[in-house]
Amino acid sequence: MNILSYLIPISLFLGGVGLVAFIYTVRTNQYDDPEGDSRRILSDHYDDHPKP
Repeated sequence: MNILSYLIPISLFLGGVGLVAFIYTVRTNQYDDPEGDSRRILSDHYDDHPKP
């Protein structure tokens, strides 16, 4: 039972780090255009002959 006194604070700390990282990514607008990137990957517009 003594191991729980170590595991509970460690798990709460790691959960807090994950939450802070998620909030940081949301506030820096890293999730603004998820559809645009997937469409650009599938497009052959820039594959062989990029526009000058």
